[in-house]
Parts: sequence; C-alpha cells; structure tokens
Amino acid sequence: MNATTAPDPRRWKALAVLGVAYLMVVLDISIVNVALPSIQKDLDFSIENLQWVVSGYSLTFGGFLLLGGRAGDLLGRRRVFMAGLGLFALFSLLCGLSTSSGMLIAFRALQGAAGAVLSPSVYSITTVTFAEGADRNKALGVLGGIAGSGAAIGVILGGVLTEYLSWSWIFFVNVPIGLATLLFVPRFVHESRADGLARQFDLGGAVAVTGSLMLFVYALTETTNIGWGAPRTIGVLIASGVLMAAFFVIETRSRSPLVPLQIFKRRTLTGANTVGFILGTTIFGMFFLLSLYMQQVLGFSAIQTGLGYLAVALTAIVASGIAQALVTRIGVKPALAAGMGLLAAGLLTLTQVSANGSYVSDLLPGFLLIGVGLGFSFVPVSIAALSGATGKEAGLASGLINTSQQIGGALGLAILTTVATTHTNNLLDDGVSPAKALTDGFSVAFWVAAGIALLGVLTTIVMLKREDLRMEPEAAGAPVG
Repeated sequence: MNATTAPDPRRWKALAVLGVAYLMVVLDISIVNVALPSIQKDLDFSIENLQWVVSGYSLTFGGFLLLGGRAGDLLGRRRVFMAGLGLFALFSLLCGLSTSSGMLIAFRALQGAAGAVLSPSVYSITTVTFAEGADRNKALGVLGGIAGSGAAIGVILGGVLTEYLSWSWIFFVNVPIGLATLLFVPRFVHESRADGLARQFDLGGAVAVTGSLMLFVYALTETTNIGWGAPRTIGVLIASGVLMAAFFVIETRSRSPLVPLQIFKRRTLTGANTVGFILGTTIFGMFFLLSLYMQQVLGFSAIQTGLGYLAVALTAIVASGIAQALVTRIGVKPALAAGMGLLAAGLLTLTQVSANGSYVSDLLPGFLLIGVGLGFSFVPVSIAALSGATGKEAGLASGLINTSQQIGGALGLAILTTVATTHTNNLLDDGVSPAKALTDGFSVAFWVAAGIALLGVLTTIVMLKREDLRMEPEAAGAPVG
C-alpha cells in the first residue's frame, strides 16, 4: 500500500481482530505470575522449576518468532495467523488440564511456540494494511499500547481468575476468546504474502538459538543451588555457547537465513531492537518479583495482588494513548528516551521497598512512574523497529522486535531472579529474618533492573537516528488516500 492507494475501509475492524488475539498472547506471559503460589502447591513444583512456567513460554515464543514471521511471509500471513491462533487455544486448554509440573512446563513451551506463529503476523498484517505515516503510526500505537499495558492487565486478570475460580482458568479463558476471534478473521483480514522469497525455512537456526537460550537460562537458575563453578553449570554454559555459535554459522551459510545478519547494519533498527531487548529484561523480572513481594512479604491474596497492578495498567493505557499523539509531533526518539527514563525512575523508587511496608508508600509511586514509562516506551519502540519496512520485510522486522522483547524478558527474569535469590540466601545464612531477606533480595534486583533501564535511555540517544524516524509532513498530516 502507498500514499496513492485507497485505504482498506475494513482496516480498523481488522486491527480490532488482530488486537484481541495479540492481547491474548501478551497476557499469557504475565497472567501466570499471580497464580504461581497456587500452581506450585497444586502441582508440587520446586522453587527452581516454578520459574519455567514463565520462562519456558517466553523462550519458545522468542526463539521461534522469526520462523513464524517468515512462515507468514511465504505461506500467507492470514493463513499462518489463523493456524497459530487455533494452536494457541488448543495448548491453552491442555495447560489448564495439566496434572503435573512436567506437563504444564511442556504445554507452556508449546503454547509459546504457537504464540510465535501467531504474533509476528499481527504486526506484518498491520504493516501491509496501513499506509506508512500517521495512519500506520496510529495502528502501531494501538498494538504498542496492548504490549505496554498487557503485562499489567495480565496480573490483574490472573488474580481474579485464581481467586474466584482456579489457576486453570487463566488458561481456559483463552479457548472461547481464541475460537470466537477465529470466526472474524476471514471476514475482516485480507490475505497477504511476500513475493520473491525462496520457499525455505531455517528450522535449524530456530532450534539452535532456542536451545542455546534455554540452556543459558537453565544454567542461571541452577547457580543458586550449585554455584557458578560447578562442573554442571560450566558444562551447560559451554553447550549454550556452542549452540549460539552454531546459530551464527547457520545464518551466514543458509540461502534463506532466519536472520539475514546484514539487516543489523541499519543502526536505527538495531537500536530499536536493543531497546526492545532491554524493555523485556526489566519488565518480565519486575512483575515476577513484585508478585512475590506482595504475596510473600505484604501478605496479599491473589486478587489483592492482581488489583494492586491496576495503577500500572490504567496509567499505561492512558500513557499509550498520549504517546500515539506525541510521537508524530515531537518524534519517536524523544518519546522513547523519556519512556525509558521514567521506567528507570519507577524501578529506582521500588528499590526502597521494606519488609513492613505498605502498598501506598512502597509501591504506588513506582507503579505510576512505571505505567507512564511503559506507555511511552512500547509505542515508539514499535514504530522505530518497523520504520521503513516494506511489505517484503514486514515479517522479519516484526519478528525481530518481538523476539528481542521475549528473549530479553526470559533472560531478564532469570538474571533478576538469580540476583534476588542469591542475595536472599546469603542473608538467610547470616541469620536475617525471612521477610527482611526476601525484601532485600528484591531491592537489589530492582537496582539491577533500574541500571538496565538507564542503559536503554543511553541506547536510544546513541543508536536511533532522527532522519530514519522523521515522517514527511504530507504523510503525517494528510489523510492517506
């Protein structure tokens, strides 16, 4: 589509259908956080394995996103979107029916893989449905708002479902929503594909990078029990490195690589994906640890914990709407730098949490700052990552930014959890009370997360080029027709 092509009159209805499916995928990253204590009790999870309920989903999601994006480009984006949506509903059902820890982890990994098939088609369909300029920015702003507020909405919904039904319903709820959405896809969403691409799939690259990341996260989580110098830790890290090296070899030699490495010569694209990685790194671990703080230290119930995130969710939704309007006026780069700065400020506020604290004094100020920061980060980073993408590149560009966020989230969850657990265990060995030890561990992890967010501000300033992000006045201000 270009500036001389009449816009699709059903494009906003198509976006609504895509948005519902995308929200479902985003929610399932965080919706389990509040339910973790109930899942742990019912399925007899160990502390070390409990994290995999979140990270198992994120790793297969991030690891196979690029393959999903390429599948959409080659086989038809609507067709792949519908296949992913149907599989996501199926594996959601099986997650809810799980009767052991192993079953749930396995089905969560498959659910993440289905999300990887579904998610990139959301962005690529949006990119080819809306003309570049103000119209596409509004559409991407909607998806950015879903991404920014989805994590907080997920923990709220997770609390309600866990409190009044059971943890299984955080998965069951996807089934009717997914099937209902499937009925509307053929009516409002047009089929599209990228012509001229070799009909080959880099499955080896996807398996190598996903396996490498899974081993790396496993090594991190095991260090709290066996230490960094244990032979098993060293062996797993070496295996992870070998698989990552194999991934780069595969990409350089493949005729149809999963990631054409030359794309990273574009400084703005690389910068946007780096910031997306940093966003995921801070947010996933933050919500995981905050849920534990509220339930294990402040004594909140599941519903109280979920409702506690309402301040983040509502603020993020409002901020996302404001960010959509501002990026066209002040530019993507200033908006993104401000968003990452506010996120860092909110995390710095959370470093002051105390063992005998309260929601209003210890959490609310940070939650409000984080909500604004999320809204002002996800909207512009989505626009920056897809800036200048043609229909042929839409699947790759959308897959890259989603991959960056999910892999960053999985690694960030492992890093921040390892930092918090290690510090807590050291304090417990010194005779500190459990509540104080837990809180201090969370505080140290929030310091690390705040530092990572500040790195995101620096990355935005240094790597994003204004000229790559500047919209022509006629594209930004005139209707596309």
